[in-house]
Amino acid sequence: MTKLKGKTALVTGAAQGIGKAIALALANEGADIVVSDINLELANQTAEEIKSLGVKTLALKTNVADLCDVEQGVSQAVTAMGKIDILVNNAGITKDGLLLRMKKEDWDAVLAVNLTGVFNCTKVISALMMKQRSGKIINIASIVGEMGNFGQANYAASKGGVIAFTKTMARELAGRKVCVNAVAPGFIATAMTDKLSEEVKKAMLAQIPLGKMGTPEDIAQAVLFLACPAADYITGQVLNVNGGMLMNT
Repeated sequence: MTKLKGKTALVTGAAQGIGKAIALALANEGADIVVSDINLELANQTAEEIKSLGVKTLALKTNVADLCDVEQGVSQAVTAMGKIDILVNNAGITKDGLLLRMKKEDWDAVLAVNLTGVFNCTKVISALMMKQRSGKIINIASIVGEMGNFGQANYAASKGGVIAFTKTMARELAGRKVCVNAVAPGFIATAMTDKLSEEVKKAMLAQIPLGKMGTPEDIAQAVLFLACPAADYITGQVLNVNGGMLMNT
């Protein structure tokens, strides 16, 4: 628990799933954690679990799609924790459907959380990092943002936007020693994928050279690497964690 000792990380969508796994991985290396999520009850539960690792935690209810809410939340986090060294933009939603049947409100909702949310959090927290002349920003993108996916026009557009945003921010913030990278998960085993039929799971696995879905911990370890000093000379990159699936496109 020494690689991130003395650092503070804010992870959005950290109450459960991949976000929780990321928060735990960072805490296991000594980072203090701000558990930011729209669900405060679950955020509090996750914060208590992280606290047992011997680090400082704060649960924060935040709607990342609302800039004012983000500003208020970051202010609370800085007051409580003193600084923010690592930002992980993980919060995301899906509202799948074929384009011709997709409601505009479903398009707007996904873009608001998945892309505008990344803009809002990065805009507010990068200002702090620039003053510190240090920081790590890690955005959770998706393989879908690189290869597209049937029935996910909104989600694919949002994640493709995250990748382009990541590369632009890496250029804009490099002069202040702030590194910006993205992790792009492939098919990850979660509560959502557990509900899929065996037929659908088999079709998914057929696309993955390693023959298995990833875990939230696989993504968390990639984020941990980018957050640690070992990755201090890496910026503007997309780290693909997909079992080789992207090779098939």
